[in-house]
Amino acid sequence: MHCIMLKAKLHRAQVTHAVLDYEGSCAIDGEWLDLAGIREYEQIQIYNVDNGERFTTYAIRGEEGSKIISVNGAAAHKAGVGDRLIICTYAQYNEAELAHYQPQMLYFNPNNELSHTSHAIPVQVA
Repeated sequence: MHCIMLKAKLHRAQVTHAVLDYEGSCAIDGEWLDLAGIREYEQIQIYNVDNGERFTTYAIRGEEGSKIISVNGAAAHKAGVGDRLIICTYAQYNEAELAHYQPQMLYFNPNNELSHTSHAIPVQVA
C-alpha cells in the first residue's frame, strides 16, 4: 500500500509580491526551498490563511536570503501582498518509507522571519 503524506510545509509565510502579468508559479526564497526539501518546479498547494483561497501551482527558486514569496500569474488573483500562506508539498510513500517518515516544516513570524523548523505539528490544547 502507498500513502500520500505531507512532505513539506511553509507555515504562515507572507506574500511579498503578487505579479499578475507573469507566466505563473510561486517564487520562494531559495534557502527556504533547500531547508524544506522542495525542488524547483515541484507542485505546491497554497492555502491562503487570510481569504480562504486554495490553489495549486509550482515552486520557482527565488534569490537566496531575499525572504521572497511571489505569487505569480492567475494566482495573483488569489493572494495579495501581506497575505499569510501555508505552502505544502505532498509525496507518495510505501510502507517501508513510512517507518522513517518525517515531514519538514518551516514556521514563520511576521516579516517572513523563520521562527523554527519541526518534523511534527504541535498539539494545540483548547
